[in-house]
Amino acid sequence: MKNAVKMMESQMSEDSVRRARLKSEQEILSIHLAQLREEQNVKQSEMQNFTQTAVSKIEKRKDIKISTLIDYLDSLGMGLEIVALPKTAETAEKVLLKI
Repeated sequence: MKNAVKMMESQMSEDSVRRARLKSEQEILSIHLAQLREEQNVKQSEMQNFTQTAVSKIEKRKDIKISTLIDYLDSLGMGLEIVALPKTAETAEKVLLKI
């Protein structure tokens, strides 16, 4: 599978590859949100501070406001840490937000 992805990427422009990777990361975020909720054995309708419809929309969104993500995670009894990761080895990672 890895070779197939590399083959497809070799036929795409750099910008197209970047957009495809961004889109896949957004899809993965949606999957992870639902998995977190399910691991806590919480149904969409049981989320505090959210309606079932709102939870469904959040879990399907392509992007999400940080404040909404914080509220969503708080309803699951979880927090959030945002870390800036270096693109080069000379720079250290930095915690931007920890809630």
